[in-house]
Amino acid sequence: MEVDGAGWERAPWRQTPLRPARAALGARIALGALVALVGFTAAALAGFAVFGRHPDLLARYPGAGPVYAVAFTFFARTQVALAFVALAVALVHVAGARWLPALAAVYAASLASELLGTTVGLPFGPYHYTDGLGAKWFGHVPVLIPLSWFTMAVPSLALARRAHPAATVVLGALVLLSWDLALDPAMSRVTTYWLWGGTGPYYGMPWSNLVGWFVTGLALMAILVRLGAGAWTARLDRRWVAAFYATNLALPLGMTAAAGYWGAVLVTVGALSGCALLQSVLR
Repeated sequence: MEVDGAGWERAPWRQTPLRPARAALGARIALGALVALVGFTAAALAGFAVFGRHPDLLARYPGAGPVYAVAFTFFARTQVALAFVALAVALVHVAGARWLPALAAVYAASLASELLGTTVGLPFGPYHYTDGLGAKWFGHVPVLIPLSWFTMAVPSLALARRAHPAATVVLGALVLLSWDLALDPAMSRVTTYWLWGGTGPYYGMPWSNLVGWFVTGLALMAILVRLGAGAWTARLDRRWVAAFYATNLALPLGMTAAAGYWGAVLVTVGALSGCALLQSVLR
């Protein structure tokens, strides 16, 4: 394994460019997957803004209530699955199967962190998941949740990539944490995919959750870097990565806006702006 001047591992496969025709086809497929995710996210957000925030409309249409109840779980679960598929398509395009060990490691580490959180309240604070996100590991953590961690950890690392891996780990954890500033109010306050065991100052969330997210984010970023993710994330189109992160952020951010939680919207935007400023400082 070679190391470049910035200290990143450089594998031999990375030095061989993709054939133009294959590269173009892979890029089109990745773009198509992203477009599908954008369309699905827009539909989910529109449905929530219309019916989720105006339940009186459901009463006007016979049968609309049961349909929305099914949609409430369908869209949340499918959003996570589609996001993972879109990312997987892009990663296969640039790295073949070399990202799979990182998937396994991040899934296991985030599952361990979530199991600790849902059983002993560390490192996030006391909380539990409802049944909205489907089947659970050991009755505590939905199977989709660790997949969601991976799906956003990878683009966070890619967007945070700096010359020094340690700077990337810290900045990547902050980018990942910024997502939760909108995600948590949307999923535990606007809706009830998980519930906190007590009342916290940030839309019901305790400050310990932010610490837990940052610590877990540091661990996940370190795992990704250790397993060579710096090499294959560098091959991802940065515009695609930014659009992918923004699409996954758009759903919880839009939900908080629809619910009138403008404080969460401003804090999230401010946090990401701070990450961008820190990134420029670390150049």
